[in-house]
Amino acid sequence: MTDLLALFTQAAKLLREAADETMSRHGVRVGQHIVLAVLWDQDGLTPGEIARHLGAATPTIVNTATRMEEAGLVVRRPDPADARLVRLHLTERGRAAREPVRDARAALERQATATLTAAERDHLRSALVKIIAQLRDGPSAEARGWRPAAGRDGRPRSAEAEDRG
Repeated sequence: MTDLLALFTQAAKLLREAADETMSRHGVRVGQHIVLAVLWDQDGLTPGEIARHLGAATPTIVNTATRMEEAGLVVRRPDPADARLVRLHLTERGRAAREPVRDARAALERQATATLTAAERDHLRSALVKIIAQLRDGPSAEARGWRPAAGRDGRPRSAEAEDRG
């Protein structure tokens, strides 16, 4: 049997490299395009909110936002209702990247799955969703540090502090 972990690792590495090359043509670095996609749907989120949308760690989003701010894609603004919180807002450059980046993402997906039938693409998507859910929500997720213990409101205990990033 083929070692699936090795195949996942190699596919992820190759996709990440191809995405970085493709996105960099539009002034966007690897990882930034997924943050942009969230902000294109709902501008003005906190880093913690974006992290929850993406299933990522808030410090990762804070670091990514710093690089995005330096690139002129987003600006940080204090939350009008709670000055302890920071909200990320798209700049004109960040908004202008929407169509070129979406087109580039779609082209990369087509390239990566060109040898698959429509049924195989659907099956791959379904299998990946299940694998992600199992690793994110499965019995060993908390032991691996994937899901912080929830507070009384059901949110991770650190969620409010994370929104301040």
